[in-house]
Amino acid sequence: MLTAAFEVLDERFESLVFGNVHLEKLWTGSRWAEGPAYFPAGRYLVWSDIPNDRLMRYDETDGSVSVFRAPANNENGHTVDREGRLVSCEHRGRCVSRTEHDGRRTVLASHYDGKRLNSPNDVVVKSDGSVWFTDPTYGIDSDYEGDAAPSEIGASYVYRLSREGELAAVATDFVKPNGLAFSPDERALYVVDTGATHVKNGPRHIRRFAVSPHGALSGGEVFATATVGLFDGLRLDTAGHIWTSAGDGVHCYHPDGTLIGKINVPEVVANLCFGGPKRNRLYICATTSLYAVYLRSQGALRPDPA
Repeated sequence: MLTAAFEVLDERFESLVFGNVHLEKLWTGSRWAEGPAYFPAGRYLVWSDIPNDRLMRYDETDGSVSVFRAPANNENGHTVDREGRLVSCEHRGRCVSRTEHDGRRTVLASHYDGKRLNSPNDVVVKSDGSVWFTDPTYGIDSDYEGDAAPSEIGASYVYRLSREGELAAVATDFVKPNGLAFSPDERALYVVDTGATHVKNGPRHIRRFAVSPHGALSGGEVFATATVGLFDGLRLDTAGHIWTSAGDGVHCYHPDGTLIGKINVPEVVANLCFGGPKRNRLYICATTSLYAVYLRSQGALRPDPA
């Protein structure tokens, strides 16, 4: 018997969820919770509270919550690289940075073509060590989530930073690129466009690109359009299902583009990630709170480098 946490729109969703499993509220107190990243070795999750300029930490072993660091340059999205280091998108720093094992901060990318980035939003590290991130203007649009400033680039791009440190704009036709995630085999890249926040009747969809072995993108067709609110952050499971944030919770899409089910959350969801020892616990950042729910599916692992 499925609980009220789950809404089945296609019978294929039933194989991904458990009966008698409830959505859990783990903590509340954020102004805008975002950017979760899970550290398997320590069994803890970090996430951003952007307006409060702090990074929070949830300890999975005892349920405690603490401040991981503050101030935090109004960080937004995060990921963990192959070496277990935290990679962060900084609104105030207008850069992508990495926290080294000894705690030092290394700036990975701050300028493109001699101009400052806008406010990096979300980030993912590919198996070859390249860092992919989106760069809309949300962190410089006002002083609420960063420092208000004009865009020096004058547009919002998707970028790829090679292991050698070369930064390239790989997609330049977005209004406001936002969340991004690779398919399990890294042959496809899904990127959210939340341009409706700035353009009347603007995009509120996910696009899907084919990824070449050398990092070039092609295609870019619309994969899905948000039915409630806007998409934001997203993750994929091992079978290629897309789990994405939305205005009424988490939406789950089959790889064929069908919306097959929802996780109902009482707050607007910004981002999510898989965690737990078996990668079957979905952590959900929703406005003021951190939620979690156990699923039958597991978060996709980064493939071994070729």
